[in-house]
Amino acid sequence: MTIEQRRSLPSDTQIIATHHGSGTASPSALIVAGPTASGKSALAMELAERCGGTIINADAMQVYRELRVLTARPSIEEEHRIPHALYGIRPAAEPGSVAWWREAALAEMDRARDARRLPVLTGGTGLYLAALTQGLSAIPDPGPAARDEARRLLKDIGPAALHTRLAEADPEAAARLRPTDSQRIARAWEIWRGTGRSLTSWQALAGQPAPWRFAALLIDPPRTELRAAIAARLTRMLAEGAMEEVRALLALGLDPALPAMRAHGIPELANYLRGDFTLPEAARRIELVTGQYTKRQATWFRHHQLAEPPRVHTIHARFAAGEQLSERNVQDILAFIERMG
Repeated sequence: MTIEQRRSLPSDTQIIATHHGSGTASPSALIVAGPTASGKSALAMELAERCGGTIINADAMQVYRELRVLTARPSIEEEHRIPHALYGIRPAAEPGSVAWWREAALAEMDRARDARRLPVLTGGTGLYLAALTQGLSAIPDPGPAARDEARRLLKDIGPAALHTRLAEADPEAAARLRPTDSQRIARAWEIWRGTGRSLTSWQALAGQPAPWRFAALLIDPPRTELRAAIAARLTRMLAEGAMEEVRALLALGLDPALPAMRAHGIPELANYLRGDFTLPEAARRIELVTGQYTKRQATWFRHHQLAEPPRVHTIHARFAAGEQLSERNVQDILAFIERMG
């Protein structure tokens, strides 16, 4: 039985009212978060059905139009069953950002509230969710000269060398970034060069949190179970056309440093298509890098609070093999949202 199959809710769970956010109190929303392949999308879908919700994407890769299969975006049938927002809305050539996503998510939350539906935000990008619940510092535009310098350095010396330079200018930001994360390294460098202040110092200037209150369910499956789910997910993706999706993406001739081009599976399958290694080797590498990423996701969610109560009420759920989400957790979520409505 897969993680996704186990995420069904007990049939006698109380269905809460679909009227949310009335009165003068801050409106309420639900967050379902966790690592890739943890089953959060299926759980969010069922909770949204029971609560009269609109599902809003909080995954940085699922925003890209060309990556339906490779990012396990909801199917067309699922999008018809429940309203979905912020899935596949940007071309891969246009990188998204935390600030862009936050503004778009708040707009979709307002639309859901106006339609008397509960916003259900789901995804594994913790930074997006933290920016939503805690606020985002207003980082000024570093300007074209700084951006051009960052791109030139990436091309001339590579991300690892630029990461070394960043460590001298902004050691805290460099410590958070992998030397291969070219997009974020360049961003931190251009902020420092263009504003005269480090990215870390700008981020310390907290912005205003969203004018909402949240119930957050953080899923944290056991590692062995998650590894099995990652392997099953990859098998499904290949059967559903992941290879064709990579071919179509490569045909666009996009900059390989773009975020969409670094989604899990794309570099590995691209190397397979070029004949650099076999399909089994590509699959092994995809499972490895995805597993490493889910470990970082789980660690982030364990060590970073989205916000303190009463603005965010968090329920942590660690599933053992064969378990369902506990009835008590379900009732906690639904009762909390009903009180907030």
